[in-house]
Amino acid sequence: MRFASLGSGSRGNSTLVDSGKTSLMIDCGFSRREVERRLLNLDFLAERLDAILVTHEHSDHVAGVASLADELGITVYATHGTVAESSLNSVKRLCRFNAGQKFLIGDIIVQSVSVPHDTREPCQYRLSTEGSTLGILTDLGFITKHVEEFFKSCNSLILEFNHDDILLEKGPYPLKLKKRISGKMGHLSNVQAATFLTKIVQDKFNLVVAHVSDKNNTRESIMKSLEFVSTRPNYQIFFAEQDAVSGWLEVAKI
Repeated sequence: MRFASLGSGSRGNSTLVDSGKTSLMIDCGFSRREVERRLLNLDFLAERLDAILVTHEHSDHVAGVASLADELGITVYATHGTVAESSLNSVKRLCRFNAGQKFLIGDIIVQSVSVPHDTREPCQYRLSTEGSTLGILTDLGFITKHVEEFFKSCNSLILEFNHDDILLEKGPYPLKLKKRISGKMGHLSNVQAATFLTKIVQDKFNLVVAHVSDKNNTRESIMKSLEFVSTRPNYQIFFAEQDAVSGWLEVAKI
């Protein structure tokens, strides 16, 4: 199984996952035209998509979902709460589910998990095919025990490193927004994300650092928090960027 970030950050998020038989997009926070342009960097046509999985209703995750899905006849999967709080209820091919449900799309087992975020019914995903498991974990305020257990089986993970606590505190955002970001329904800090990794790390692991704030974080700060794994021979670290496609990455196999 392989995957690629089409872009990650406050101005749009989307991830592509391909097993060779099944192709899924997780979120589509870009316009249909922009997504199709970015897909060309991967030599991938949007018509090949089997489904779009939505994590929550914030615009940087759903802005292009409806237009892309309806134009190409793609099925959209989203929680009941996400559909109720968005324009997704107008999508022609829509599959609603409860956060925590498990289902099969082609040959990919999709397991959703509820996460703490300031939306109606947010979820994140674990995607599995034989021999490999990819976790997608962004947009949550803290790591619950359930989330920790849920992602222990992953050997590749897209993980939010949204902000550095000090940079956020001293940064340009108004106090109300700072409290929202650092609160229990906001976003993960570098320390929170790195601490979580110490509990789930495996001998062979691919990490994609995602949803990085361009005003409240730096790559240097993130790498400092990851010193405990950055020198491991079978532990690879990649960065998902806002304005660039990552290229294809293979899901590590245990």
